[in-house]
Amino acid sequence: MTVAGRWLAGARAVLDAVENSQMPAIAQVAGWCADAIAAGRLVHLFGTGHSRIPLEEMFPRYGSYPGWHPIAELSMTFHTQVTGANGQRQAMFIERVEGLADQILANFVLDAADVMIVFSASGTTAVPIEMAMGARRAGMPVVAVTSVAQTLASPVRHPSGTRLLDQADVVVDLCTPEGDAEVTLDGVDTPVGPLSTVAYAAIVNELKVQTAERLAARGALPPVITSAAVVGRPRADALFDGAYRDHAARLARALTGAAPAGAVVHSPAPPLRAPEPATAHTPRPAGTGGAA
Repeated sequence: MTVAGRWLAGARAVLDAVENSQMPAIAQVAGWCADAIAAGRLVHLFGTGHSRIPLEEMFPRYGSYPGWHPIAELSMTFHTQVTGANGQRQAMFIERVEGLADQILANFVLDAADVMIVFSASGTTAVPIEMAMGARRAGMPVVAVTSVAQTLASPVRHPSGTRLLDQADVVVDLCTPEGDAEVTLDGVDTPVGPLSTVAYAAIVNELKVQTAERLAARGALPPVITSAAVVGRPRADALFDGAYRDHAARLARALTGAAPAGAVVHSPAPPLRAPEPATAHTPRPAGTGGAA
């Protein structure tokens, strides 16, 4: 029996599920992001492994604009060598190292006016969970973009007894299946064709355009990187330069070494208590931020 079209059908089903169930959550997050970007602040984006893809999809590329801050650690995302130095084995080990998130966050001045979005399909590895925990301590709204089916089917690994979605104000569900891959083959017990990448791309672009609409209504939309095929070379170059100047100014204010006197930098996590038995997911109460 042919499998032609089965992955595409699965992808369409995921996109339909995102549209039918996740739009209120995306709208709420777009309100927070618009508040942060209009105030000159940043929306921090973090992911490990293949979950770095939505970071790059958000900014910088055509049709995107400053205010988004991709945080991609090469030690956990540089997979193309696969084996040997900088290989997949090391990357998968590093993303489970407790305490590493504190070292990443120590580079930045975190502010409650910022937003943190953490991407992780599994939602169970230490570094994404602790990035969310660090953002919570700074008082900023935290968003988890994860597969609820996959994370709830996976054992809790973190000593806090929590998953990523337990550390979030809002959870945006990828609506992908447990294990991610969609297509089963006759005589093969290992499915192929993961769906999380297409779900990530859809969610971040929906969030990007909803946030842009809110910013444009306030007259606060930063320069949008646009192809010369659309606006001509002189304007495309001007938009490119303007976007990068804007991003550089925002990031300079957020870097620890550039912090003004009296700024509060990231404070490391206190020692964790012994883990308690995991329970069904109950998100923490929604944090403060602009409502959609």
